[in-house]
Parts: sequence; C-alpha cells; structure tokens
Amino acid sequence: MTDGDPALIMVAPNGARKTPADHPVLPVGPEALARTAAVCAEAGASILHLHVRDASMAHSLDPALYRDAIAAVRRETGPEFIIQITTEAVGRYGPDEQMASVRAVRPEAASLAVREMCPDADSETAFAEFCEWMARENVVPQFILYDPADVRRFADLRRRGLVVIDRPFVLYVLGRYSADRQSAPRDMIPFIDAADDDEWIWAVCAFGRREGACAAAALALDGHARVGFENNMLLADGRTAPDNAALVAQAVAAAELIGRPVASARSARNLLGVDR
Repeated sequence: MTDGDPALIMVAPNGARKTPADHPVLPVGPEALARTAAVCAEAGASILHLHVRDASMAHSLDPALYRDAIAAVRRETGPEFIIQITTEAVGRYGPDEQMASVRAVRPEAASLAVREMCPDADSETAFAEFCEWMARENVVPQFILYDPADVRRFADLRRRGLVVIDRPFVLYVLGRYSADRQSAPRDMIPFIDAADDDEWIWAVCAFGRREGACAAAALALDGHARVGFENNMLLADGRTAPDNAALVAQAVAAAELIGRPVASARSARNLLGVDR
C-alpha cells in the first residue's frame, strides 16, 4: 500500500442484470446514466463503471451502445470525470468478443476480469498482446479479481512479464462466493495477503448492506472503493438507498471520518494515468 494517494470513489450504478423493477431510479439508457453520473460526481465519485443494455434490457458490449452512453455522460459531467467500460461476460461473451469491444470503443478505461479474459495458459499470449495494445492506446485497465487464487494468478502473469504495468489498478470483489452473497470487511484480508505487493492500486467492491463498511475498511488501509446499485442497494442502516449518489456520499463520509482526502476527477486521472 502507498501512503498519500487520495481515495478513489468509483460508482457502479446498474450492473449487468438489475432493472428499474429492482429500484425505480436504477439507470439503464444513456440519458439516465448521464444524470446518475452527474449527481454521483457531485457527491464525490471520480469514476463511473459503465454497463449498457440492448433493446431487450440484456447486458451488452455493443460498441455503438457504449459510444452513445459515453457521449451522454460526458455531456453531463464534463471532460475530467473518468468513464470506465466493463467487459463482463455474463455468460454471453468470450474473450475475443470482450477484447474486440474495447478495441472498437477505445475508451479511456476498461475493467478486465482476469479469469474471464485469461482463463488458462492457452489464452495468455492473446491477453498479453491485448494488454500491450491497451498501453499503446492509452486505455487504462482495471483488473477484476474474484478470489485470492485470482490474485496469485495475476501476480504470476506480472512476474512472467505478460502484464507490464508499474502500478496496476485492481479490484477485489468481496463475498461473491459466500453462501448468502453478503460481504464483510474481513473478506478483503485474504486478497491483501495474496497480493503482498505495495505497488498495486487496489479497490474493493462488496455485496449487501455492509458495502459501506467494506469501503470504509479499504479506505482506512489506503485502498479505494467501488459502490453502487450493481452489487448493493442498501445503506448501512438497512434502509434502501434513494439513489446511487447516497451510496457514494456514504463512502465519502467514511473517508472524511478517517481523515483521508477524496480524489477529485483530476487527481484520479493523475493517479491512474488516465489522460488522452
């Protein structure tokens, strides 16, 4: 962990599966996503984790849908706010399609689940070449790690020179494989132990009402946090959050209690090297 980094607060406002039937203000289309991004930026988020849907409300990696959503968000948030697209498979896409989507969109940032895009030794060369392409095109990756085995696999890819990034940005997904899909702060300890690397820029996301507690624990340990309706719709007291911005504000309040400054969009860009 590195002292002195401002706290990155990411927001994941919709995810791949939920719809407005789950919450009336869950954003789906470009304009709704743009409005949500704007209020979350005002609440203290510096990065949007973006999912888009097709006409049937199904998860999509369609480059045209991404371009429309990115343009709408950019109009509402201005040039500094970071827009990160997802490459999540959700059982619909394979590695070739995931990589092709990023190549077509050329976003400023994209999340990559290591176990999806580099599942075995046969996929390592293509993944390494894709990571090299991202570096050349100034697309900043965030590597999604679902358990300590993923952490060790990612560390091994770096040791063997297949992922060449000085300070990789990673996300630890807490509690995905727990019986009740409810995360707890202690869930991050095995990830941190498996990483054993002071140079990684790491964040956590969590499921359930203890999302805020997990965010606070990560922030206290010099990590960063992703919150939002993708994984959780509850405030710390168990009430349903009125919107995504309320979950962002809860994380910001935790950072303030700890005494850690929250990153502006500009300082987030500086930390992650997101600039075109």
